[in-house]
Amino acid sequence: MAVTLFAQARDCDLADPLRQYRSFFTLPEGVVYLDGNSRGALPKATPAAIARAVEDEWGEGLIRSWNEAGWFEMGSRIGAKIAPLIGAHPHEVIACDTVSANLFKLIAAGLERRPGRKVILSEPGNFPTDIYMIQGLERQGLATQRLAPRETILEALGEDVAVLMLTHSHYKTGELFDMAQLTKAAHEAGALVLWDLSHSTGALPVDLNAVGADFATGCGYKYLCGGPGAPAFAFVAERHLADLKQPLTGWFGHARPFAFSDDYEAAPGIEQLQCGTSPVLGLTALEVGVDLIAEIGVERLYAKSQALSEFFLECVQSYGLELDLVSPADSGARGSQLSFRHRDAYAICQALIARGVIGDFRDPDILRLGFAPAYLSFADIAQAAQRLATVFEHGEWRRAEFTQRAAVT
Repeated sequence: MAVTLFAQARDCDLADPLRQYRSFFTLPEGVVYLDGNSRGALPKATPAAIARAVEDEWGEGLIRSWNEAGWFEMGSRIGAKIAPLIGAHPHEVIACDTVSANLFKLIAAGLERRPGRKVILSEPGNFPTDIYMIQGLERQGLATQRLAPRETILEALGEDVAVLMLTHSHYKTGELFDMAQLTKAAHEAGALVLWDLSHSTGALPVDLNAVGADFATGCGYKYLCGGPGAPAFAFVAERHLADLKQPLTGWFGHARPFAFSDDYEAAPGIEQLQCGTSPVLGLTALEVGVDLIAEIGVERLYAKSQALSEFFLECVQSYGLELDLVSPADSGARGSQLSFRHRDAYAICQALIARGVIGDFRDPDILRLGFAPAYLSFADIAQAAQRLATVFEHGEWRRAEFTQRAAVT
């Protein structure tokens, strides 16, 4: 069985049009990395880019590099590179801050665009920071949280809803929302729509302007491979830019930041979404990842991620592993991941890591495996499945060192 699966993997790798890009990333020997949906692998070009920014631009250029090295325009420049990956115009996207901060800014901006409405509608089980941002505005008396299961969201779109905020690809299961259908329904109800693209950007085709989205944000450290804590990005549809008012009125979002005026005057375009000083080193790393993912192309990445996940499911079936798939069975209805339910999911995850397969666990019982197509091979998938089968065969998850949960997973 294993011989057949590895032979199939070899044939798929030989036919893979993206196989050359694996060599563009740093991947530890003997490790199969199935957690790129949480933290992307390191592009080999990143250390040199960081060293150049530190030694040349910072070390030699000093403060002059804000102009000479283009530091001041980095957020806009990288945002323009992200734009084609999400179906946006270059002037509608900026790289800045974090997903959490951008959610807060965009929710508040949406509330101001819909006076008389205070409800922010989302789903229970959305990524926690998305819900926490609603609750923060709720404590200030500016918003009211409403959570509706995804099958009843359309019915929950009442006349009091200001913003519908959802994550395109669910972080725990990978299940996709129909962006076009929900955006259209929200607009018909008079609401604006904010999409969290953290588990989509760089892995799935997204076309914000085609579906008529109002706002969006996403992180830079997953499929964009910008490194831990990489800056996020924010999208505002062109039709909203002129009247946009975001609450975190920091100096980098000022129309004339170096005028040092006591009075805030918002920059005229997407630049007003910036708040504090741009994190130059973080943006430097992010730009390397964005350039690489853009070169490969999202459509090709998506096709490969679907093939990788389908092959893994085939392997699981071949080995007869008792895992309950909670991701959609249809690869077109899920993101670039597979999630399985098992009562001992945490211990299984730890046993896999001990065998060199890095996936992750989501409380209370989800084993989540990500398929980052830029650097994973089909041989990786065959190897991961074989090691998982060994874990099951020997009951390795029952060992004490795997069943004792750590504080951080």
